[in-house]
Amino acid sequence: MTEQQTIKVMVVDDHPMWRDAVSRDLTAAGFEVVATAGDGAQAVRRARAAAPDVLVLDLNLPELPGVQVCKELVGTLPGLRVLVLSASGEHADVLEAVKSGATGYLLKSASTEELTDAVRRTAVGDPVFTPGLAGLVLGEYRRLASEPTPAAGTDEPKAPQLTERETEVLRLVAKGLSYKQIAERLVISHRTVQNHVQNTLGKLQLHNRVELVRYAIERGLDDA
Repeated sequence: MTEQQTIKVMVVDDHPMWRDAVSRDLTAAGFEVVATAGDGAQAVRRARAAAPDVLVLDLNLPELPGVQVCKELVGTLPGLRVLVLSASGEHADVLEAVKSGATGYLLKSASTEELTDAVRRTAVGDPVFTPGLAGLVLGEYRRLASEPTPAAGTDEPKAPQLTERETEVLRLVAKGLSYKQIAERLVISHRTVQNHVQNTLGKLQLHNRVELVRYAIERGLDDA
């Protein structure tokens, strides 16, 4: 996505007043709100029809919980990013949302400015978390990476070869840096960082940043 393109957003929340207020705030900030939904099943149907760039998603939904909505849509809608906007700061909720494919997690106590900034950053793939939650998620990545993996079969294919730059980007992703920070560190464009990440995901047959970070930490790249 380029800076010139209008970011298409869908807002999912079961409270009409909150849903309308968020939609108004995002529209006023220059986003195109292409759809809204009040329950999980409706969210899945409308998201597939509207193809938003960013889904602003509440977790506590009737019909289908938010994490299930996330699981059903991420990976099936090319380019979709999910920003959870929830009243819950419970660690279990945050981790479940990220594992289901959410790019970021913001509490409903966030200001309008924080929300609009989070949507912009989510649209380009940067992980966005309410302060204090990013460390929690990175800690969970490390815990997962420390768990023993099932014994590999003898016919396991050779590990794919990453370029030196792809490995460098992967190492910084594992350290928790945003794409913008990585671009500044390596003196390359934000788009180039995104391309390297997408190429790496394809080579490793991984689906999202969560899996990518786990892969990197398992191989000790975060300590390199």
